[in-house]
This record gives sequence, structure tokens and C-alpha cells, in this order.
Amino acid sequence: MRPILLEPLRVDKLEVRIADLPTALCGITIAQLTDLHYDGLRLAESLLEEAIAATNAGNPDIIFLTGDYITDDPSPIHPLAQHLKNLQSPLGTYAVLGNHDHLYYPSSRAEITQALTQVGIKVLWNQIAYPFGPEMPVVGLADFWSREFKQAKAVMDQLDSAVPRIVLSHNPDSTIFLKQWRVDLQLSGHTHGGQITLPNGQPLPLFVSNLRQVVPPPLQIFIPFLRECSNVVDHWEWAKGLHHIKTEHRETNQVYINRGLGTYFPGRYDCPPEVSLIRLVNAEPEGHSSPQ
Repeated sequence: MRPILLEPLRVDKLEVRIADLPTALCGITIAQLTDLHYDGLRLAESLLEEAIAATNAGNPDIIFLTGDYITDDPSPIHPLAQHLKNLQSPLGTYAVLGNHDHLYYPSSRAEITQALTQVGIKVLWNQIAYPFGPEMPVVGLADFWSREFKQAKAVMDQLDSAVPRIVLSHNPDSTIFLKQWRVDLQLSGHTHGGQITLPNGQPLPLFVSNLRQVVPPPLQIFIPFLRECSNVVDHWEWAKGLHHIKTEHRETNQVYINRGLGTYFPGRYDCPPEVSLIRLVNAEPEGHSSPQ
């Protein structure tokens, strides 16, 4: 079934402050796309082409794709890859996989990885890349729901804690596991932003999930979408946007959750599909504030 509520694409621009960011990397722009669900139902060709054009128009230095390229059958990855090869940036395009890219067909992970690789997109699965040089590695993790995610510890342990890093991880619930390491910027998707935003600014799935705390279990079967919302993530408070995560080892980690492009039924309301353009700047020394 096609979504019944659709909204136009929005390009969201923001600055993210990174401690110890090398001078040569100050001002670089990252583009993020996620959750395309290219299956003939959940993403219109026109929206896909618009998103690619908007990404290129933002003149990003690098592009990150954070998973769920297809929904179940992996075969649409081949025409999708022909679209994605039109993405342009000096440092290239890097990708991680989402749960839909490996859970439903045994061949999905290999087929999707191969299709993206053939058009020049570098797919990371528990790997570290250095598109910016050794001063800021990029870590691409296995999907949080895969067996291989437990190997993320060995990957993260390779990094020098004094060096800033970007982590690509499809599911924002991985933020809890990653609190034991420095994560200057985690890029995630998976939630579609909740798809529907209530008038108070709260994602509808967060409201629905909170009902579980007050509604007796026998009555929960009457709450629409409760099971669906509960099966997506535990932390709907991180449905979209930039969040600062307190950790024991340093002041905060940061995670940005993109609302994605694909849309499930019943659709989107006040939660438009997103291309994000993120400009990195050096965090100011403690005690210093910018003039207002």
C-alpha cells in the first residue's frame, strides 16, 4: 500500500562542532541520505532524482549513505545504484547497510554491497576508512540487528581516543553501546523521523510507545501501531535531528538522525523526507562563547 500522506523534500543544513577538529577540515560539508526503500512503492523516482540533485547542489565534500536502500527483495538495488552513481563529491560516497539490506533475503547483503561498489560507492561493514586522512577516521559499522554488530567493539578499540571520528551506524539505538567510546558525530537513520509529528513537536511513535508505561497490557492491543513502533527502536526520543549523549569518558557524544527519503503507510505529516548537509566546525574552548 502506498503512503497516503506525502510531503515535499526538505534540505536541512546545520553546523556540528567537533573537538580537536584539524584546521584543514574546518568547514567541510557532509551530505547524508538514508532509508530510501527503493521498491516501487515507498520512494517516487521524481523524489529520488530531486534528492540527488539537491545533494549535488549543496557541493558536499563527502557523501554518506546510512542504509535501507531496499525494503525486502534486493533486486531494485541495481537500478537504484545507477541513480546513486550520479552523486558527486570530491572525497566520494561511503555507505553502511541497514536492517532491510540483510535480514530478509540471504543474498541481500552481498548483492547490495556489490551493486553499490560497482558504481564507486565504498561500503563499510565494521571497517575504518580515512577519506579525510589519519586526522579523522570514518567508521562504518555492521547493522545493529546483525550478528556482526558485536564485532564493533574490536573496531572501535583500534582508534586513538585523542583523534576525532565519524561513525556511520544505521540504527540510532546503537548510540547506547557506543557510549563507551568517543563518537564526535554518529550518523544514523532507520526511524524515518517517526513520519508523523504531533502539534507539540513530539514524534507520534514516541507518544504511542510511552502509552505502554501507563496502559495495562491487556488493553495495549487496542493502541494503533504500538507493536510496529516498539519493533523499530527502543529510543524514539532520538527519532530525528541532532542529539547530545552524555558519556562517562568525555562530555558528550553526538548523533544526528536523518528522517530518510522512503515512506511507509500511512505517510508523513510535518516530517518531510530529508537531505542533510552538515558543516563541521571546531568546538570552541571550554568557557568561551560566541557573540550573539
